[in-house]
Amino acid sequence: TMADKDLVTTEVVDGVTILSFSANQVSLTESVMPLVSSAFLAAADADPPKVVLDMGNVAFFSSSFIEVMFRLWNRINKCENSGFAISGLNAYCKEILEVTNLTTVWNVYSTRDEAVAALRDA
Repeated sequence: TMADKDLVTTEVVDGVTILSFSANQVSLTESVMPLVSSAFLAAADADPPKVVLDMGNVAFFSSSFIEVMFRLWNRINKCENSGFAISGLNAYCKEILEVTNLTTVWNVYSTRDEAVAALRDA
C-alpha cells in the first residue's frame, strides 16, 4: 500500500495551491486526519493563500474531514486576496456538503481547471 504520508499531493499552478489525494477511491476517515490536517494547514500558509481542494480521487469522507476543511477555510479566509474552492466531488460527497449547507459557503466546481481559473482571476 502507499505510504500514508504520501496521501496528500500539493502542487502550485498559476499561484494557486492544489491539494489532491494520490490514492484512488480514498476514504478520508478519522485515521488519516492528522496527516491530512497538517498538509492542509501547510497549504494555508501560502501567500496569498488560494487553495483548490481536488476531491477527484475521494470516494468517501467522514465528519472529521469536514472539520479539517472548515479549519483550512477559516485560516485562509482571514487573509487578503485569499480563495478556497473544491472540485471533482463525486455524487455522494457532494450530497454530504449539500446536506450540511456547505455548498452555500464554499465554491464548488466540477473540474480542477475551472476551480484554478476562478481563484487565479479572483
